[in-house]
Amino acid sequence: MPGEAVSCRGLKKYYADVKAVDGLDLSVGNGECFGLLGPNGAGKTTTIEILEGLTVPDDGQVEVLGMTWKQNERRLRERIGISLQETQLSEKLTVHETVRLFRSFYPAGPDPDSLIHDMSLDEKRNSRVGKLSGGQKQRLAAACALVGDPDILFLDEPTTGLDPQSRLQLWEVVAKFRSLTTHYMEEAERLCDRIAIVDHGHLIALGTPKELIAKLEAPNIIEFTSDPALPPDTFQDIPGCHGCSPRGNAWQLRVDSLAEAVPQLIAAVEESGAKLVTLSTHAATLEDLFVSLTGRELRDA
Repeated sequence: MPGEAVSCRGLKKYYADVKAVDGLDLSVGNGECFGLLGPNGAGKTTTIEILEGLTVPDDGQVEVLGMTWKQNERRLRERIGISLQETQLSEKLTVHETVRLFRSFYPAGPDPDSLIHDMSLDEKRNSRVGKLSGGQKQRLAAACALVGDPDILFLDEPTTGLDPQSRLQLWEVVAKFRSLTTHYMEEAERLCDRIAIVDHGHLIALGTPKELIAKLEAPNIIEFTSDPALPPDTFQDIPGCHGCSPRGNAWQLRVDSLAEAVPQLIAAVEESGAKLVTLSTHAATLEDLFVSLTGRELRDA
């Protein structure tokens, strides 16, 4: 695509019999916030590490900013920022000393004090890294990724394990830059211009959040359990139902109108002689799309 910031073609990486990445094609445009979404073990981190130049692929082509890692490693290192799933920083250094140290690695970039302010770390400026909370350490890691004023920012599941307030603060940072991997639905839907959903090393869906959710062909989800469990053909005549998928011990129905479908569902369950045990509804999400495509949840290992 024109103005590609990142692209890979036929990307493969195998570990013994495990196909971590199996022929993946992706492209990310300049100025685009692109999310790589999938469960643990889907190949997200391996793909990102290849794009970051940390892992060598077994096959395929990778270009970042129009350059390759084999020929332009030093130039690329100066132009990208990386925040890993877990960043190990010296616990004896203070926040300011850490940011200043990372700033010294690059020819240009923002002032360490302004970056500390942007990361809401002013009060911890002189605190040692070992005394920071999980959210503060993640924001410090993001500051270290931004200190060289990168053209591309890679974030690998940056909010894993954070409390809601820390996640929101980090989202504000991510929203200013481009590229992350995640398994959080809300994160992907809120931040990303486009999303690639991967599973078992394969690309299974690609598009904007709205385009992907539209693949469900229905704006609403009914999730329920019954005793005993019922076969899916019990619900096939419910008006505006576009299919059902198992989700654990429950069924998910994709429907147009909750006002029409819920009473019909209750009636169908009662007519079968079963009892409705649980029932909930929500607007369709990327999580629902993944379940419908794979029969698994994004947090399944």
